[in-house]
Amino acid sequence: MRLLTFTTGPDAPERLGVETDGLVLDLALLAHRAGVQLPHDLMSFIRAGAAAQQTARELLAAAADRPAGAVHRLDGVTLRAPLRPGKIIGVGLNYVEHVEESSRSLDTDKERPSRPVLFSKPATAVTGPGQPILHNADLTTQLDWECELAVVIGRTAFRVSEEEAYDHVFGYGIVNDISARDQRRSGQWFFSKGQDSYAPFGPAVVTADEIPDPMDLGLSLRVNGVTKQKSNTRHMLFPIARLIADISSGVTLEPGDVIATGSPAGVGAGMVPPEFLHPGDTVEATVERIGTLTNPVIDAR
Repeated sequence: MRLLTFTTGPDAPERLGVETDGLVLDLALLAHRAGVQLPHDLMSFIRAGAAAQQTARELLAAAADRPAGAVHRLDGVTLRAPLRPGKIIGVGLNYVEHVEESSRSLDTDKERPSRPVLFSKPATAVTGPGQPILHNADLTTQLDWECELAVVIGRTAFRVSEEEAYDHVFGYGIVNDISARDQRRSGQWFFSKGQDSYAPFGPAVVTADEIPDPMDLGLSLRVNGVTKQKSNTRHMLFPIARLIADISSGVTLEPGDVIATGSPAGVGAGMVPPEFLHPGDTVEATVERIGTLTNPVIDAR
């Protein structure tokens, strides 16, 4: 399922939908008309577990029973961030070529890390498809992009093995790991990566059953239509199962938590000369089988 959070108007509440064939189906409304219950939001849907997913699939299979008001054209709704995670765990230096470009342009270690390099973004950094990335020139002149596959946790994970890791995955989305490169503080990345709007997330969360091999997905990023990043998740240094096992060795992963699995080469700081985002730019992050997450950059002052 391609799960979306959407609204139908400026003052309308957010709803949970499934995208299919250019249409968005309101899951909770479909359930209500069928005499069953489903959550109105994605976080609650994830927490409801396998039973909720099975109910949703049964409703979607009843193709002839789609009452008015439960079906919308995709181009007639406004997409929001799929959910607001409890935790966003970022992974740094997780692609070989990005390790090299970072050591050259960002003064990081030129040697490949022996364990995943982890950092966090607050939930307040999340913004949705079409929503602006805020450029505050009082805080940064080096606003940068990073297209990343997002892993959405579906079941609580603590001290799980790599073999068990995928049992705890709900699905996948896209995170654009926006960074103010000139706001790293004594090697700490929180303010550099955690400011409001620095975690565009979306456009959908695709359930794990529809992506049988997340370690072989093309990903790319464009700024104003020009390709800056192009790679594949198979080039990760630490694959998804290793990331989940490593993080959960000491941190409990909960339903709805998001792991941003790292960026390939092609970030602005690594360009010669460096390139950064400015108000008026448009950033498009694409991951195969998930879609494209598009965000404008605006002046936040």
